[in-house]
Amino acid sequence: MKILFLGDVVGVSGCSKLNKHLSSEIKSKNIDFVIVNGENAASQGVGLTKEICKDFFNCGVNVITTGNHIWDQKEIMGYIDKEERLLRPKNLFEPAPGKGFNIYVTDNNIKIGVLNLMGNVFMKKCEDVFEVSKKFLNENKLKEDYDLLIIDFHGEITSEKNAIGHFFDGKATLVVGTHTHIPTNDARILKSGTGYQTDAGMCGDYDSVIGMNKENSLNRFLKKNSTKHFPAVGEATLCGVIVECDTKTGLANNIQSYIYGNQLKKIK
Repeated sequence: MKILFLGDVVGVSGCSKLNKHLSSEIKSKNIDFVIVNGENAASQGVGLTKEICKDFFNCGVNVITTGNHIWDQKEIMGYIDKEERLLRPKNLFEPAPGKGFNIYVTDNNIKIGVLNLMGNVFMKKCEDVFEVSKKFLNENKLKEDYDLLIIDFHGEITSEKNAIGHFFDGKATLVVGTHTHIPTNDARILKSGTGYQTDAGMCGDYDSVIGMNKENSLNRFLKKNSTKHFPAVGEATLCGVIVECDTKTGLANNIQSYIYGNQLKKIK
């Protein structure tokens, strides 16, 4: 079974690229299940809306994960309880609308668990992600409660992402980082069989500063006149990972980074 995970979709540019090309990419790559982080998909580059979610589902997305910007578009608070294909980080302080974990059953009766977590270092305050993860594993088991487990770890620093990958090694199919918007070149299978990549990158305009307009971002660093960050609007590149899963063991058989677009080129 092949699962495509795509990193943070940023603004109109990222949404347009995804909505236009995902369906054909699913067919050409023989993808069985698609997970997308949508927390930057709104036109302002923060949060997402009900209509964006519907567009994503219509073009082939099965599950949308998020992160620290989940509530930036207020309408999503009333929508997330009604839409089980939209997740927020599980370790947000409770009570919080929506779910951070759910199980999705495919047409061929494969149970795919998707867990959304958020890091603690340099991020908005939330519950200790390792304590929440320990509790999760005490209550949920690979090949008992689900056939596959995909984890989106939305975090700022590399070491925390590395650590959570090793923590879940052998207990999840894939652990992939999001939030930093630049794809890392470390897709691999860990020692106990879990696929891992530190950051999936973004689905956005890479002629930018992590998806934001580069001139405005430079002015902010140079302490000149600038406005609030806003997304770059050039043609986007889609970035993420494709993991080939063994539904008998629940572990990864193969993992490779995924890039679709002209701004980033794989070095052969």
